[in-house]
This record gives sequence, C-alpha cells and structure tokens, in this order.
Amino acid sequence: MSEQIATPETQAEIATANASAIPADELQRLADDIIGALKTVYDPEIPCDIYELGLIYKVDIEDDRSVAIDMTLTAPGCPVAGEMPGWVEDAVSAVAGVGPVNVTMVFDPPWTPDRMSEEAKVALNWY
Repeated sequence: MSEQIATPETQAEIATANASAIPADELQRLADDIIGALKTVYDPEIPCDIYELGLIYKVDIEDDRSVAIDMTLTAPGCPVAGEMPGWVEDAVSAVAGVGPVNVTMVFDPPWTPDRMSEEAKVALNWY
C-alpha cells in the first residue's frame, strides 16, 4: 500500500484511504520531511518554492519507503525542464528514511496560478 501526500491546495495532509506498513507517526514524519525538502527547490525564474507554487501534483510513499512524485512546470518550455526533476529527486532522496525516489514530469492537467498556495500568492503579490 502507499500513502499519498496531497498538494498545497489540499492542505498538505496524508491521505488515509490506504493502510500502510509504516507506523503512522513515522509516516507523518516522512511526509513532513518530504514537504520540507520540496520547499527547498525553487524555480530559478520565480522567487517561490515549487511546492507552494503547486508544481507538485502527487507524492506517494510506498511501504518500502520508495517515493514516487508527479510534478509539472509553470510552462512546458521552461528552461530548467530537464534539470528540475533531478533537483527534486536529490532533495527528497536526502530525507532520512526515504528509499529510492522517482520523479515523473506530467503536463495534464496543465499548471495554472490557481494551484498556488496563499503563501505563494502573497510572495508574488498575486492576491
């Protein structure tokens, strides 16, 4: 079974629909630490982290502690499109207790500013 970390638009909580072999307190620590790691990755053209921008669509933590991440970009032609998944993989791989990390770039649904958290909107004066 896997547990999913929701995106900022769904309050960054762990989905509890599936049971996990990982103890609940450890799963919560992993989720918090993964979110913290994601918040260290910035789009170089936007002064806000990719998590608050809403570029992270899905994070699944599997029972074996492997992590699968679906992410997008603000635009498909982003100049760091080839590099950003590696940045995300490196950041999350550094989290204690995390196994292999796989980052997949997706463009459906397309990113829109509506995916940004309130924190990102304030940081970018988009309120």
